[in-house]
Amino acid sequence: MRRRRAAVAAGFCASFLLGSVLNVLFAPGSEPPRPGQSPGPSPAPGPGRRGGRGELARQIRARYEEVQRYSRGGPGPGAGRPERRRLMDLAPGGPGLQRPRPPRARPLPDGAPGWPPAPGPGSSGSGPRLGCAALRNVSGAQYVGSGYTKAVYRVRLPGGAAVALKAVDFSGHDLGSCVREFGARRGCYRLAAHKLLKEMVLLERLRHPNVLQLYGYCYQDSEDIPDTLTTITELGAPVEMIQLLQTSWEDRFRICLSLGRLLHHLAHSPLGSVTLLDFRPRQFVLVDGELKVTDLDDARVEETPCTSSTDCILEFPARNFTLPCSAQGWCEGMNEKRNLYNAYRFFFTYLLPHSAPPSLRPLLDSIVNATGELTWGVDETLAQLEKVLHLYQSGQYLQNATAGGRAEYQRLPGSTIPQEDYRCWPSYHHGSCLLSVFNVAEAVDVCESHAQCQAFVVTNQTTWTGPWIFDPGLAARGS
Repeated sequence: MRRRRAAVAAGFCASFLLGSVLNVLFAPGSEPPRPGQSPGPSPAPGPGRRGGRGELARQIRARYEEVQRYSRGGPGPGAGRPERRRLMDLAPGGPGLQRPRPPRARPLPDGAPGWPPAPGPGSSGSGPRLGCAALRNVSGAQYVGSGYTKAVYRVRLPGGAAVALKAVDFSGHDLGSCVREFGARRGCYRLAAHKLLKEMVLLERLRHPNVLQLYGYCYQDSEDIPDTLTTITELGAPVEMIQLLQTSWEDRFRICLSLGRLLHHLAHSPLGSVTLLDFRPRQFVLVDGELKVTDLDDARVEETPCTSSTDCILEFPARNFTLPCSAQGWCEGMNEKRNLYNAYRFFFTYLLPHSAPPSLRPLLDSIVNATGELTWGVDETLAQLEKVLHLYQSGQYLQNATAGGRAEYQRLPGSTIPQEDYRCWPSYHHGSCLLSVFNVAEAVDVCESHAQCQAFVVTNQTTWTGPWIFDPGLAARGS
């Protein structure tokens, strides 16, 4: 049965920002380089302050080789232990949250691969791609925010579509700390830009409904830095946990289901099992209610090598887990289990059980407990989430509902109730009581459970699962 949805009762700064974005990101540039382009000769080195030019060149080479490895295909079981994630939580107004400023040029270090590198055959994908020409007449540029390495902008393309642009943050912590250490701004830009290039390759190689879509990219000159990289991606809304806690259970379950499907894809990806070393809500966005991962520069494919289970300890702030060491010398399922426990502690424990239909709560509690104890893998977790979806969409979760003690309700086709509305929680509308139900019988049960409800209105609009949405608030207040 299809469910229905009820109707709800009830520039100076812009110019300055647009100019700044155009200056930093949209200077005339070249189209994306051809796949397979080899690194060019290294420019002359510049003076380093600490650590030496050779160390900067070594780091650039390591990141370049990582990008090439992901472009060609999965490396199989690990080539090294995942490095500890550097903190991206910078104080508001700090370097990581400022808009990029035009950089000053510095010579490149010796021994580093040429720039710009080609994304490689794995990232070229199929179908049309947006390039530099798409960025020449954008409008409505808005600065969205910055992290450790990148700045994100929202712009509108000439055809009217809104997209996100990512570029290295010239005022960011990553570039700034490198310049302070090595004194070579161009080389440090290349080091940071390889993280953006890695993310671009992974977005293409890991294509999935819950991975942000890559629309294109462009190498272009920006002030004194030649061939700066800008990626063009699908635009999403930031994940705000406080706001999500105020939404309906149905929408919160959709986010958890999206996450379960994503983790299953990452565990069985063409590259191998992919882990997200920086796994927090800020690394995801919402697109039409679906959760999508957007930040992949800290993703890792290699499993952790081991000689015994003592090398396979998953560490989290609240607890640790010891995983088995396989006969092949890899920690079994460490990438998958790291993702799953992070999904539990950042999403499932907050979004799954609260205000869920009573008959579904035992199953939802099992999902939360099993992921919190890592007794399930991603396959079983997704299977149970899909089971919840089936029970909810089919109305089977209502089979144990009782109809005892119901009041009599009279159907009034085409009618509305003009009296004042009331509020309830959770609701699809913060100013009224707007809820979803499977059928009229469930609407009656909900109305009976609200002391203020004396009548309700149903229309033919639906939610993402198909249920009706009805408004018991279009009723006189109870006396």
